[in-house]
Amino acid sequence: MAEGFRPAWAEVDVGAARRNAALLAALVAPAQLCAVVKADGYGHGALPLARAALAGGASWLAVALVEEGVALRDAGIEAPVLLLSEPPTGAMAEAVAHGLVPTVYTPEGVRALGEVADRSGAAVGVHLKVDTGMHRVGADPDDVVALAAAVADRPGLRLDALWTHLAVADGGGEEDRQFTATQLHRFDVVLEALGTAGHRPALAHVANSAAAIAVPESRRDLVRCGIALYGYCPTPAVAAALAATGEGARLEPVLTLRAEVSFTRYLAAGERPSYGRRRPLPEGSTVATVPIGYADGVPRRLFDVGGEVLIGGRRRPLAGVVTMDQIVVDCGPVDAAGGDRPPEGPPVVAGDEVVLLGRQGDQEITATEWADLLGTINYEVLCDIGPRVPRRVVGEGPGPDTGG
Repeated sequence: MAEGFRPAWAEVDVGAARRNAALLAALVAPAQLCAVVKADGYGHGALPLARAALAGGASWLAVALVEEGVALRDAGIEAPVLLLSEPPTGAMAEAVAHGLVPTVYTPEGVRALGEVADRSGAAVGVHLKVDTGMHRVGADPDDVVALAAAVADRPGLRLDALWTHLAVADGGGEEDRQFTATQLHRFDVVLEALGTAGHRPALAHVANSAAAIAVPESRRDLVRCGIALYGYCPTPAVAAALAATGEGARLEPVLTLRAEVSFTRYLAAGERPSYGRRRPLPEGSTVATVPIGYADGVPRRLFDVGGEVLIGGRRRPLAGVVTMDQIVVDCGPVDAAGGDRPPEGPPVVAGDEVVLLGRQGDQEITATEWADLLGTINYEVLCDIGPRVPRRVVGEGPGPDTGG
């Protein structure tokens, strides 16, 4: 969304994204890095993140939808763009016309894609996905050789890769590790069967962010990194594995969610701000209104679970339920002349910066902190930041920098 009048925005640091990509590319080499920029770059903006990832060392991009790939092509992106799911039959022509790399896993998909390739005269390289245990999409392992033969039978198609997706590579327990090993074994059995049948592709890829970091044997020829590109590990177990790879192996959160205080008032102890009058103020306090709410991705439950924001370099609790367009923040007896106790710091006034996600002073609130409070994952927190929040791209600069 274009900049508007409301003082609420997300800063997207493409320099951090570039450095994250450089770190990941170095970590997984000689495997190639594929940067996953689906869902509008996990809410960050697909185009700036794609450019930053490529500048940092990614050689591939990946998206979920044909429409997402077309948008990258229309913006001038020329790198290979992998479609992570088999396109609907009606979208095959668009995928081919824009030079996207289709995933296939059904006979119908191979047939439809082959017919489009034949009509267009294009030579289309495809990636065949096998289901090794995720059980979402992908061909049954017993069907892969037949599908590869069907690809080989189409003059316009070429089998370029076999791939799969790991279900629990982010887990730290023995059961998860064993299941990941099982998936890798199943994948290798299929790959060997393709080779025996004369259909072994040039590329094999398995690893997502978690596996690329924590399961080195999964890296193969290509790794597909999503959440790590945006500066987060999916679980503490993966964060520990990254830390163990060497000093300075650190990811930087790319997005900061900011706003400004729009209004303040002093309320006496016992007053109950916001809908439902859910909780009395424990003491007389300055309550700040901030113009961002659940329509923008601030979860309504954040109040119930003890969510905080940063104002003046200090953590401040929410004073009431998150509403559609606004939150209210308990800033304490900051500028309360005659209040219950002396002021604790400078007054909070309209125009003061509020950080909902990110760093202010020596304090930081991360998407992982919200996720832990809310019982969800940091992916969802980032993707839920709504389209009403303008994205301001910052941190542009020359070349990749791995940092230290």
